[in-house]
Amino acid sequence: MTERQPAEEYLDGYAEILAGVCTTRRTLTREEREALRSRGERAAEAGIGLRAVVRAHLSAAQRVRPGLPQAAADHLLAAVEQAVDAFAEGHERAQRVAMRQEEAARREFIDDLLYGRSDLGRLAERAERFGLLLSHAHAVAVAQGREPYGDGYEVARTVESSLAARFGNRRILLTTKDGRLICVAPADEPDVLAHFAKQAHAATDGGQVAVGRPHPGAGGVVHSYEEALNALDLAARMNLDDPVLYAADLLVYPVLTRDRQAMADLVRTVLGPLQQARGGPKPLLDTLTAYFDTGCVTAQAARSLSLSVRAMTYRLDRIHRLTGADPGDPVQRYTLQTAVIGARLLDWPDQPL
Repeated sequence: MTERQPAEEYLDGYAEILAGVCTTRRTLTREEREALRSRGERAAEAGIGLRAVVRAHLSAAQRVRPGLPQAAADHLLAAVEQAVDAFAEGHERAQRVAMRQEEAARREFIDDLLYGRSDLGRLAERAERFGLLLSHAHAVAVAQGREPYGDGYEVARTVESSLAARFGNRRILLTTKDGRLICVAPADEPDVLAHFAKQAHAATDGGQVAVGRPHPGAGGVVHSYEEALNALDLAARMNLDDPVLYAADLLVYPVLTRDRQAMADLVRTVLGPLQQARGGPKPLLDTLTAYFDTGCVTAQAARSLSLSVRAMTYRLDRIHRLTGADPGDPVQRYTLQTAVIGARLLDWPDQPL
């Protein structure tokens, strides 16, 4: 069976319409146009491509032409144009409806998947339709930029095209959620998420990407997604500017914040004396942050704060005298650094403890 034969099933009465239009040199009536639109919709619903049906229309017109008087044949091209236009309109209308239905189903699936809703067995069945095997372990990467992004945005299309060109039909789900780009990939293909992170960082003009740890099952996708979101939230609170964050590298922070009251007591006890400094605790807290972020290298920390080494040394000495803890002492340094991390997580001193 050739490709043209299925399409011709939707051309019943088409030859008679052409003959009538050409003979009277009229345009298609409203009823004829609507009938052709309806056939176009049914052809699209049956999976018949527009190219195939247009070719079938032209072939049918060629068969009609020899039986027409010369005067009527001169009107054939205009009649075919009207008929094909009506048929294509119906075909495209059905395609748009199908696309909206597919998008709605996909969006519903993504919501159910990322929020852990729906029956797990049913969710796994639906996942195969979108290229995922939830019996396997997956990891999720989330990218956010300066502005929110949706499925039709150029940023999303750019990243999707890059992934498709690099990895083809591998079981990857790329979508958007709450203005962020999201990529779900099998745990045994970490190169997929690495490539996604690189492309998303570039496409979002320097946005930040977080990658959750791999976990098995449908619940594992939710877990990995939440880890990635938490990593982005942590980066905002801690002023972490790394382009790519890995949840596995940030596990210490949830441990530190698990007992908020204990952390608040540590910050209050260790760093509270800095409030006695002229200008408040913020300059000295920034000094400690820079000092620890640079690996306790005084000269490098001074440059990051646009200070002289002498001024930096003075500030560290001032911190020692106020808190009683020496930033240069390995044991006391750990207490200070943990308190500084706690201050950043609790947004102290801007927020009272």
